[in-house]
Amino acid sequence: MQLAKFMYSNGLESLPDAIDELSNGLESINERLNYNLNKEFKGRLTGDDPNDFSTKGYGNGNVKPVKKSESHGTHVAGIIAAERNNGKGANGVANNVEIMSIRAVPNGDEYDKDVALAIRYAVDNGAKVINGSFGKSFSPHSDKVREAIAYASKKDVVFVHAAGNDSKDVDTEPNFPDDNVNYVEISNSYIRVGALAPKYGSNLLASFSNYGKKNVDVFAPGAQVYSTTPENEYDTKGGTSMAAPAVAGVAALIRSYYPKLSAAQVKQIIMDSGLPIKSKVVVGGNSDDVRSYADVVKSGKIANAYNALIMASKM
Repeated sequence: MQLAKFMYSNGLESLPDAIDELSNGLESINERLNYNLNKEFKGRLTGDDPNDFSTKGYGNGNVKPVKKSESHGTHVAGIIAAERNNGKGANGVANNVEIMSIRAVPNGDEYDKDVALAIRYAVDNGAKVINGSFGKSFSPHSDKVREAIAYASKKDVVFVHAAGNDSKDVDTEPNFPDDNVNYVEISNSYIRVGALAPKYGSNLLASFSNYGKKNVDVFAPGAQVYSTTPENEYDTKGGTSMAAPAVAGVAALIRSYYPKLSAAQVKQIIMDSGLPIKSKVVVGGNSDDVRSYADVVKSGKIANAYNALIMASKM
């Protein structure tokens, strides 16, 4: 039915795209069944105990995907750092940045231990901005991950996190990792990002994006984003995973041009310098739920790199 609707609205020439979209959807569903929802799945190939946070140095140095379809991280990295103005693919947001690739989330539900230690590894090895394009609704060791986020903040590192793709209010239904306990924040450099659709007006918010007046800081482009994929190719993807690196790229721009600004100042600049949206928007893809944009995001704004650099220059 969905395939027929897609073809009817887009013409027969869209058939290859429709088949590709259907194939990707089936692959995603099968992987969720085999890994995410499979209680028998044992994801610790090295025999490591996911409840023991004292171990270090486990895993390996291989960040390459097992198969070409595992392109999420490459797509995210390109949004931040794809070479600009070379006439190929897309322009990354930041033009003076290096990527530290840490593959903490393979297929399957991410383990809190891996996320927490990956954050600490990045901080201890010189990262100034961490992008977290991952998340989940249940976190058995959320306190340990929160401690790592607080550690990043203490070490003057910006942590940017995707808000999630469940069309829900994360003020009432949590999405992890987060930086607060009962809305009391433990970090002043954690930024949670929702996704925008490529259009102004009532449909500005991507229908899949999570939102939250208290817990989502800002929105950025996150639907139909064109970026890098493995083997020197490009593709269009959508998700708050794509919105987060857009903001991480802005944070990298600020930190490269104005390195004396603290991580907390960088966050505040991104929050304060954005473009204010005064109109009402459809929330969570529900046409019966229309609210003021300022009621679903803390800053009431969408990220804007140009404004952010101007504000940074004046601080």
